[in-house]
Amino acid sequence: MDIEFDNKMIREKRSSVVVVNTGDGKGKTTASLGTAFRALGWGWKVLMIQFIKGKWNPGEKRCAEKINLPFEIISLGSGFTWDTKDREHDIAECAKAWNYAKEKILSTEYDLIILDELNIVLSLKYLPVAEVIDTLSQRKNWINIIITGRNAPDNLIEYADLVTEMKKIKHPFDKGKKALKGIEF
Repeated sequence: MDIEFDNKMIREKRSSVVVVNTGDGKGKTTASLGTAFRALGWGWKVLMIQFIKGKWNPGEKRCAEKINLPFEIISLGSGFTWDTKDREHDIAECAKAWNYAKEKILSTEYDLIILDELNIVLSLKYLPVAEVIDTLSQRKNWINIIITGRNAPDNLIEYADLVTEMKKIKHPFDKGKKALKGIEF
């Protein structure tokens, strides 16, 4: 039996989790991508929504566009928060991104949705955490969620089923090296 067909038959009986990858260390998005490829191996349909990466074109997005798998990466928002020139504009862009994410979370279209850098958006209070948790609690029982980014709010950590904190021990950036293509983006 085809894996994708099998998933459609058992989808509504499957349980799901909310995963939070947080902390100051590298690897939050990278870990979510590893889970995405694991899910794809089981025939799941995967969506990654990148909240603050703006029009940046990282390697994962380039790869997803080249491969013929049910894996979409949508970059929304206006860019990195430390480069902000207009906080109100950034908040409005995050609200648009959240409305798109909310629509997808409440649909039946995906099996895994990654909300990349949403923790940063929440920690900056660009979106209310309570609204995010309320939306997550309304999703279908088979839709798994991964939320990445530094500074995950305590109430999101409490709500989540699985939380991992990445801790930085050492990073080339500390010695003035820029992000490496293929390693960090």
